Amino acid sequence: MKQLQIYTEKHLLQIPQLAKMQQDTLFSMQVVAKVLPFRVNNHVIDELIDWDNVPNDPIYQLTFPQMGMLDLENFNAVANILSSTSQDKTALAKVVNDIRLHLNPHPGDQMTLNVPHEGNIPIEGLQHKYKETVLFFPHQGQTCHSYCTFCFRWPQFIGDKSLMFAAKQNDELLNYLKKHKEVSDLLVTGGDPMVMKTNKLANLLLPLLHNEYEHVQTIRVATKALTYWPYRFTTDEDATELLRLIETLSNSGKHVAIMAHLNHWREIDNPVAQLAIKNLRSAGAIIRSQGPILAHINDSALVWQTMWEQQVKLGIIPYYTFVERDTGAKNYFEIPLIRAYQIYQDAFQQVSGLAKTARGPSMSCSPGKVEIQGITHINNKKVFVLRLIQARNPKWIQQPFFAQYDPKATWYNHLKPIAGEKFFFEEEVNTWNMENTECGKVNLNEVLCS
Repeated sequence: MKQLQIYTEKHLLQIPQLAKMQQDTLFSMQVVAKVLPFRVNNHVIDELIDWDNVPNDPIYQLTFPQMGMLDLENFNAVANILSSTSQDKTALAKVVNDIRLHLNPHPGDQMTLNVPHEGNIPIEGLQHKYKETVLFFPHQGQTCHSYCTFCFRWPQFIGDKSLMFAAKQNDELLNYLKKHKEVSDLLVTGGDPMVMKTNKLANLLLPLLHNEYEHVQTIRVATKALTYWPYRFTTDEDATELLRLIETLSNSGKHVAIMAHLNHWREIDNPVAQLAIKNLRSAGAIIRSQGPILAHINDSALVWQTMWEQQVKLGIIPYYTFVERDTGAKNYFEIPLIRAYQIYQDAFQQVSGLAKTARGPSMSCSPGKVEIQGITHINNKKVFVLRLIQARNPKWIQQPFFAQYDPKATWYNHLKPIAGEKFFFEEEVNTWNMENTECGKVNLNEVLCS
């Protein structure tokens, strides 16, 4: 049985493979890790990273801080304090906090429009953005076996409770689901719920087998454990119990979906990950994959083609291809939308129909998931063809709309309509935001059920 060993920012210099690195490189890592959360384990270090290819190795870029992840001004502000003889902790904390608050810690109105309320009180640890799906953040699952450097959930891991989603108990979730019969899908997310012990997961999920939750047909678990710590499904002390829990849920008629966050085919190109995949499928789980197109990691059609082909071979269903979100170290990872579309298209054209299930490139933003469908011409002008494949208001879904072609645009808010001042859904979203400004509560039930 492999024992989990974790390295955090405090233990960065204790990682044996870093011993040969230059001091300025190590110092740069320390600077970035003061702002953006760092956590890596021995499986990633020993099995996934090709240390002969560092710093260009994609898994190294995926898990270890790089200087370019902060802009030069912010980097220097932290570096100057760390390199001073006094190392003023109060000054450092203030600088780090100021930088974090300017990194758009909660994109897409997560803290406001996504949070349901009971009367005037927000329900802790829940998000309900789309009619059919509720997100739940159990407090025991708000960490990961390793952190992704691009992760849009980075505020979950910095110790600031005001920026964190976490539910202290399951009762409010169960009560909410009992009242909302329109909800067919529960997504347990984090962090990574698979860091939780099996008995904690069982306490959360087994009540859903009662008749009063019959409308909750799908239980999704978002996880990176499949590649960062696949022993969770093979040799961990409660791995067998976890697989039995999944089997119980599946045999009882629930659709158990493991939402695997995969960023490179190398993550699943090892025996233990492939055994974990086999065990999950044997227990009755359906595994779906999703991940963004990222500079330095997977901004290549060949990488995506290979990844989709490998996933289909192993029984994983490609689900979403995202655009890097407008938060955290986005400047390091983002690429122009046109390039993301070309990478997706070039890969899509090379795979069989079974791999053509990945939707994208998609931007998860305030109105919903905006998909780039293509490039065309209207009145002899090049335009982006877009649609919402999921939306706050179900009536918006699948409606095509157009944006002016901008070769430099990297996110939805860089796009402009081809006519008028707003896209067709913007006025409604802006109205919700204005209603939400003072009290933090919009009538989600009215919106989601309309």
